[in-house]
Amino acid sequence: MNAPKARPADPCCFIIFGASGDLTHRLLVPALYNLGVAGLLPKAFALVGVARSASSSDAFRDGLKKSLAKFTARPLDDGVVNELLSGVAYVQGDPDDNETYKKLGTKLARIEHERHTHGNRLFYLATPPAAFAPIGCHLGQSGLAREENGAWRRVVFEKPFGTDLATAQALNQKLLSILKEDQIFRIDHYLGKETVQNIMVLRFANGLFEPIWNRHHIEHVQITVAESLTVGQRGNYYDSTGALRDMVPNHLFQLLSLIAMEPPSRFAAEPVRAEKAQVLDAIQVSNRDDALHNSVRAQYDDGYIENQAVKAYRKTKDVNPASTTETYVALKLMIDNWRWAQVPFYLRTGKALRVKQTEVAIKFRQAPIAMFRDTPIDRLSDNFLVIGIQPDESIGLEFNAKVPGPAINIGGVSMTFNYRDYFDTPPATGYETLIYDCMVGDAILYPRADGIEAGWRAVQPLINAWSESPARTLATYRAGSEGPAEADELLARDGRRWRPIA
Repeated sequence: MNAPKARPADPCCFIIFGASGDLTHRLLVPALYNLGVAGLLPKAFALVGVARSASSSDAFRDGLKKSLAKFTARPLDDGVVNELLSGVAYVQGDPDDNETYKKLGTKLARIEHERHTHGNRLFYLATPPAAFAPIGCHLGQSGLAREENGAWRRVVFEKPFGTDLATAQALNQKLLSILKEDQIFRIDHYLGKETVQNIMVLRFANGLFEPIWNRHHIEHVQITVAESLTVGQRGNYYDSTGALRDMVPNHLFQLLSLIAMEPPSRFAAEPVRAEKAQVLDAIQVSNRDDALHNSVRAQYDDGYIENQAVKAYRKTKDVNPASTTETYVALKLMIDNWRWAQVPFYLRTGKALRVKQTEVAIKFRQAPIAMFRDTPIDRLSDNFLVIGIQPDESIGLEFNAKVPGPAINIGGVSMTFNYRDYFDTPPATGYETLIYDCMVGDAILYPRADGIEAGWRAVQPLINAWSESPARTLATYRAGSEGPAEADELLARDGRRWRPIA
């Protein structure tokens, strides 16, 4: 099936702070290339890199060309590569130095005139979070982000957006004193995945789902983001962050909000973002004892993943040998509204697990077994709607059916829709849709300030409770397993169990 073709993005200059980093070369520029292949980049386009490292525009262009050859998951089209890189420029400078912005302003004035980009600018901060506020302030003070003469100026911020509720509020306050909310794009690359975007379509474009999408028919929801990768070379960053801050207020809560939100008044940025923020704000804020009772934090120990030996987290380079940072977290959350009253949401995420798997599983309430009382059936199989996000994008339905034969025997069966079987989905980095949406000014997939703060408000009691006794609250699990036994116990006390990570 071929979808209707979207229009090319607006003419613009794409400015990357942190242009020498891994994110730029591995994901952002390949995403721009993929947009070029799809005909979605404007003809009037320029790419400007800003970084501390010494380089030139020619050297930067050559480096990007090598990165495209290395990281693009398709044969390169030389015409698209040449067109993408024809408007490349580089500015060397410290992102916290006024002189950098003077040089950038001079460079932009020239390149915008040459490339006819109409003064539209997209600033992408592919930098450590500590640089967000300083760069935002400099863009405001220098006038580079000032919208004038019909030109738009937008700024993209990577995660994590804050490290707790207080820092997220402070960062929002600082940025909103410089930029308007519609200029700020807080990116979460999970929302660029087709299956994640399809959650809203699945719910609201199909009359068979929305009538049963509530506490009367749904028993509980499981959201799993399992990673087989270890912390690797990110020990220094990860040891000061942990699984909770790294994954829950952003990736997992974005999935939760799409599953649990109320129907928006229309499919547009403000109504959708308002409903997502509202449902996150409805998550029960725990006291200390409840936070500890309904959470598990753990750290991986020595083990094997795909027959390869894996060293314990504490043996990782740049990690404190006595670290109490969690690499796994499991939570039980409740949402205080009419739709979800008494329906638990179980969330889990971790490093160095058996396989890489991201899914949302909606468990429907069991049908009465009374009509089968005169048969040998003592239980029915669970009814799950499973939305697979990684590694396979799919939607599966698990239900009961009669086993062929003269006796009434019932067995669990499943039907699965795989995206690749129905749609021609070209290779992607996950950033294409998000970058394109930013270029055309569509913020529907970008959380608002209130949504970010609502997510941190929900996890702040966990941060507080865990910090009081980090060693006592930390469990362990073997690398290559499905996680700690304590996570199984979290569900077992409710008479439930996790779906297998397989």
